[in-house]
Amino acid sequence: MKLLHLGDLHIGKSVNDFSMIEDQEYILNQILKIAIEQNVDGVLIAGDVYDRTIPSEEAVRVFDDFLCKLSAKKIDAYIISGNHDSDERLHFGSRLFEQSGIHIASKYNGTMYCHSVEDDFGTVHIYLLPFVKASQVRHYFPDAEINNYHDAVEVVIRETEINPAERNVIVAHQFVAGRKELPQIGGSENVSVKRQVNRAEETVGTVELVYTDCFDDFDYVALGHIHAAQKIGREEVRYSGSPLKYSKSEIFHQKSVPMITLNEKGTVEIELIPLKPLRDMRQLTGKMEQLLRAENVEDPEDYIFVTLTDENPVQDAILVFRQTYPNTMKIEYDNSHTRSMEKIELSETVMEKPFSELAEEFYQMMYGTEMSKEEMEILMQAAKEVGINEAD
Repeated sequence: MKLLHLGDLHIGKSVNDFSMIEDQEYILNQILKIAIEQNVDGVLIAGDVYDRTIPSEEAVRVFDDFLCKLSAKKIDAYIISGNHDSDERLHFGSRLFEQSGIHIASKYNGTMYCHSVEDDFGTVHIYLLPFVKASQVRHYFPDAEINNYHDAVEVVIRETEINPAERNVIVAHQFVAGRKELPQIGGSENVSVKRQVNRAEETVGTVELVYTDCFDDFDYVALGHIHAAQKIGREEVRYSGSPLKYSKSEIFHQKSVPMITLNEKGTVEIELIPLKPLRDMRQLTGKMEQLLRAENVEDPEDYIFVTLTDENPVQDAILVFRQTYPNTMKIEYDNSHTRSMEKIELSETVMEKPFSELAEEFYQMMYGTEMSKEEMEILMQAAKEVGINEAD
């Protein structure tokens, strides 16, 4: 049996105010082509189908089109909700979709969804575990000791009849790590996941953390939630990663889709099939004049993050860049001014200075001259409007 493993589609997402919907439709069609060419039996989608709990009409259309094309080719889809999804919206029509090979588990109801499939080597059981919180599981098992997410997932699996002699696959969307190994973070789940990692490094048994040994009875564990593709622990416990780059921190990622081949019990083959986006995401660093020279311009339609090393700020720099690179997302500076700023420590003395004095020092450091009275008045008025007082 062959399965493709996807996760974190985040359909409908925008990055720096650029809609990614065209790129998402493109990459889903590419994944569909891979599924057809590789003659896969099913596609596992490990949560965060949409980027928002209330997806746009366009986002729903893109995902609906993908599922319809899979169904037309007799390729089953196995879908769970992630923390970005609305349980109710993803669940809508699921009983009807089941007849077309679209299997959806969007909300845990006390029993883990399982669909069993036969192939030349016997039975494969595919379990779907949507994103769960400890409180949800505690509702169904009030007598169980559930103090954190690991306990919750452990109870869910323990209360499920799993035959370890047969082949078992689970699709899950949780923050999963090894007892001595944390996953590599690099993606637009950024703040929430990084907080979880920091707490995991500082404490034992952090609330959100689920350890890999929960999944020992499964031949393959298809994970979502972290955008960097990677195994965690053994080869068969794997985050697929997002199919597209959704943040600057993902620029150097090689996006791929894992293809899993289940042969006889105990034999699992994993191949990472590279994905090529409609537009790549790249970083350019250097002086503006150098970067915009004709001989240095390549793939102008890519999404571009720019770090300028010019000593003086360039007026309307992003507009200038967008004449050559229309999808320029952001411009930052790396020069003597910004580097000196990085060395500043917010000591107690600095923290005690009034806002106006700090603003003057910052202006002096950035531009090498004093702020005018008019500029200070404008700044103080703006500060007042956002709730900053002179004494802050």
